[in-house]
Amino acid sequence: MNKLNIDFEYCYGIKKLVHEFKFRSGKPCSVYAPNGFMKTSFAKTFKDFQKKLDTKDLIFPEKQTLRKITDGSGSNLSPEAVFVIEPYVEKYKAENSSTLLVNSELKEKYEEAVREIDINYQDLHKKLKLESGLTGRGDEPVKIIMESFPSLSNDKYLFLDELVDFVPDDSEIKDVKYNVLFNTKAFAFIESGEVQDLLEGYVSKYNELIESSPILSKKFNHTGAADLSNNLGSNGFFEASHSVNLSIAEGKKEINSAEELSKIIEEEKKRVFEDKDLEKKFDDLDKKLKNAELKNLRDCLTGNPSLLPELKDVHALKKKIWLSYLIKFKSELDVYSKSYRSNKLVIEEVTTQAKAESTDWESVVKIFNERFSVPFRLSVENQEEVILKDQTPEIVFTFCGESIERKVNEDSLLKVLSQGEKRALYILNILFEINARLNEETKTIFIVDDIADSFDYKNKYCIVQFLKDMAEKPFFDFIFLTHNFDFHRTITSRLDIPREQKFIARRNNDGISISQEKYQKNPFIHWKKILGSDSNALIACVPFVRNLAEYCFKEGSEEYLKLTSLLHIKDDTRSITVSDIETIFKKVLIDKQDLDLLDKSSKVLDLIYSQADAALSLDEDNIELEIKVLFAIAIRLKAEEYMISRISDSTFVEGINRNQTIVLIKEFIKRFPSEKIEIELLSQVNLMTPENIHLNSFMFEPILDMSGLHLKKLYEEVSNL
Repeated sequence: MNKLNIDFEYCYGIKKLVHEFKFRSGKPCSVYAPNGFMKTSFAKTFKDFQKKLDTKDLIFPEKQTLRKITDGSGSNLSPEAVFVIEPYVEKYKAENSSTLLVNSELKEKYEEAVREIDINYQDLHKKLKLESGLTGRGDEPVKIIMESFPSLSNDKYLFLDELVDFVPDDSEIKDVKYNVLFNTKAFAFIESGEVQDLLEGYVSKYNELIESSPILSKKFNHTGAADLSNNLGSNGFFEASHSVNLSIAEGKKEINSAEELSKIIEEEKKRVFEDKDLEKKFDDLDKKLKNAELKNLRDCLTGNPSLLPELKDVHALKKKIWLSYLIKFKSELDVYSKSYRSNKLVIEEVTTQAKAESTDWESVVKIFNERFSVPFRLSVENQEEVILKDQTPEIVFTFCGESIERKVNEDSLLKVLSQGEKRALYILNILFEINARLNEETKTIFIVDDIADSFDYKNKYCIVQFLKDMAEKPFFDFIFLTHNFDFHRTITSRLDIPREQKFIARRNNDGISISQEKYQKNPFIHWKKILGSDSNALIACVPFVRNLAEYCFKEGSEEYLKLTSLLHIKDDTRSITVSDIETIFKKVLIDKQDLDLLDKSSKVLDLIYSQADAALSLDEDNIELEIKVLFAIAIRLKAEEYMISRISDSTFVEGINRNQTIVLIKEFIKRFPSEKIEIELLSQVNLMTPENIHLNSFMFEPILDMSGLHLKKLYEEVSNL
């Protein structure tokens, strides 16, 4: 993106703001906004845009809000192309952090293996549902089968693979619906006391019959005989020219084929189940099944009388019924097992690779652990699950205290961290989010709202370095917002932001304006260049040169005292001329030996007041730093003149050797306690000017933050005392 145009009206206190940001050569923009001007409102408006929410004005909710954000072509910007980085959000979680752990090749290979297993599983599962009659949405046949085989795996996929070895070749149970025998009403009927007594009689008679059988017995009943016949036939016993001798009434009978054996067993089974007494006992049970709700159970038992003895061991019967289904779907189970075993090897191989995989997530964590100075280290424990299964990363925090290390959860960690350390944890998630967008090459405009606020210098510079790295990406653009001028200077310097993209926010009657910052680095360099032609710059340099004189000469030097007399009303204040300060400036500033000031005989105090009076006509946009310093000096001098005049005690005034302004104010309050308006005004003078005047090249942010309009108003009011 080469341009970003904004047009805001009544957006969280922004009355009006129209600006075009140009990202020349892909470089970011930085906006210095004094506290209370527009920074937070600007970021909140973009946050609403990002989240697709409406923006409003909390102070003037009745006003019509305008929020227009367009790119260089004039097209509306997409919300997905905006990401707002707030100063701090506790427990913030990056939405896209898991994508940093994804190796797409591994993930695709893993998902293909899982998909193939699941397709075959679902095919078998669907057929088991239909065959068993368990067609309800919540019915899970495989889970029910697992109850009958507790020794096998409790993982449903592995369970089905292990079950292959337990499926026989045939079963005497045919066409029995599981849900008919084991639905709630049928099961309650079977388990009832009276029915159990009838079953006991039936089973007793059945056992009597098979004990009298020349072929069957309690241990070798009709089920065991049928299983034997099926197993011998399917395993080629008779085809191998083997035979079986059965004991019958006539003696031993040799059986040479599966067909002959099955026929004999069926005839004996028929003899048992067609016994008149056994049939009578079945009829007694049948009478209990006349209820319409048990019709299906009655039909099932009538068609399969051999099931009745099995009902005495319900657990075993369930197992046999499920095995009868699996016999029917043996080919599907074999296909599943083959697919599971081959793909399981693929999954194991990919999982091993995933555990050892070096991901972008690790690189972010490494950057954080190496660069940031915090009492904890980060790691992730479920890397393979995140890579392969789309799970959320489980970030592990190891607290590093005095010679001890302990793993802690995030909530516990937050309770012991300082505010700066908590912010570092927040920054971690921001790093995740930015890197996720980096991986996907998502074109993004980042609105960065004082991200380094409350950090110590080491961590602040870590953030600056990371932002520098990200700002160099061709698909990222940044707008930095800060009320910290030191950070503004740092970010513009480290990121080599062009002069045209360094801004300062100003408040005026129409709203907020964003204009190019006049002083890019050190204002004193510029002021020194124009000392001879710009009276405002000359006056603004007085406190600066005074500080240098304090450092360069002995304490209480003539140069220091004379310049002090231009910041406080002293005996010699009114007599100091432009020529006097020219001499001092030449002595202190060795590169200004050719300094030639105009109107050398004019009094400096008169110059200060005349320049301040002239500056009253300026609007906010034209009140630069030197004008603010001028107003601050003039306000203090006017206030002290007034207080000295009213106190009218030369002995007292001459005895003040430090903190003159506050000492005068205290004395004024003591002598004139009833003059509330004047006292309030003088208190404002004390609040707005003392520290702001004593500025140097490292500290002029306080007066930069000060509203030019407020300084103008205060100067006018003090002048009218």
